[in-house]
Amino acid sequence: MKSLENKVVVISGAGSGMGRELALLAAGKGARVAVSDWNPDGLEGTVQLLKEQGATDLRSDVVDVSDRAAMATWAAAVVEQFGVVNVVVNNAGVTMTGDFEDMTYEEFDWIVGVNFNGVVNGTKEFLPHLIASGDGALINISSLFGLISMPGQSAYNATKYAVRGFTEALREEMLVNKHPVTVTCIHPGGIKTGISRNGRKTAGQDGSTIDRLFEEKLARMPADKAAAIILAAGMKGKARQLVGIDAHLLHHFAKVTGSRYQDIVALTSKRVIPAKK
Repeated sequence: MKSLENKVVVISGAGSGMGRELALLAAGKGARVAVSDWNPDGLEGTVQLLKEQGATDLRSDVVDVSDRAAMATWAAAVVEQFGVVNVVVNNAGVTMTGDFEDMTYEEFDWIVGVNFNGVVNGTKEFLPHLIASGDGALINISSLFGLISMPGQSAYNATKYAVRGFTEALREEMLVNKHPVTVTCIHPGGIKTGISRNGRKTAGQDGSTIDRLFEEKLARMPADKAAAIILAAGMKGKARQLVGIDAHLLHHFAKVTGSRYQDIVALTSKRVIPAKK
């Protein structure tokens, strides 16, 4: 994809963080944008920023990506308004921090519903329109934790590994069936967003300490810089894009050490992960 001028770009989870920055960047490149988020206040903030930037051809909807019917309604409304969809970024995501043994089924189902089913729902509803556009790009957001695992992130790891496997297989299907859609899987490391602060923790976790650890020590890259890398990778049709030096270093570390990385991580994580209350 050479340019986003007059292209229709759809972004979920656009009420803050990378989703908001992706929307602003795409609109700045001349795209018509359709944004959604579960948080109406955050979404309205994004819309105001888009309007201040000069965007006029846009659409916003409050949508829970885990709600399949709501996603179908949103996709239909976007196509009805714009007539075409060229780029879809399944960006919406949440965190669920804590050991699996302390986690309830409801907590596990919640993160699966948003992080994995949300990607599935967004892909299923918009893929026919991406194919019909003749020039489609699908961008699914996995994580560094879709490449390596971490203690206390079992549920998050499960969803992000699932996004990776789903996205890579889908890309192969597009190639086999000669559909005009590129498929890109994104693996960000620590990005300066509110994902930890807005996420959930299992009972007994020191939430404030976990949030400070993420925001002060682990989240290194600004969200706007991450958005630029993500959008560029999607436009180029890259199969995979790591975002951030931490993502590159830890991915390389895991490749070099093989499965032994799990033992090393387990030993070193005790110095980093806050103790339970």
